[in-house]
Amino acid sequence: QVQLVESGGGLVQAGGSLRLSCAASGRTFSSYAMGWFRQAPGKEREFVAAISWSGGSNRYAEAVKGRFTISRDNAKNSVDLQMNSLKPEDTAVYYCAAASNNRLAGPYDSWGQGTQVTVSS
Repeated sequence: QVQLVESGGGLVQAGGSLRLSCAASGRTFSSYAMGWFRQAPGKEREFVAAISWSGGSNRYAEAVKGRFTISRDNAKNSVDLQMNSLKPEDTAVYYCAAASNNRLAGPYDSWGQGTQVTVSS
């Protein structure tokens, strides 16, 4: 288990940008794939993006491809999600998650508490 804390959420106008950050604590040299998920009101949780430990592999949901970018800085034990061209349908609670098997598909076995992103029209 790794402790994850998200930050950077907030209110932004459609077309704007936000950068989410997830800070991970635990064994310094542990290898985890990291992912971002989101859950909108009345909707199921959905996958947003994921990145391998090395950063050499990543994956995006079709809905965010070309607009969102996931990155990580292992020296800082952090993973970011740069969100550009935000749309009202991006409004959700965004969760950071870690997969201890370093597979982008998971299973994700550690989760943060989430950070709210609200995009106004």
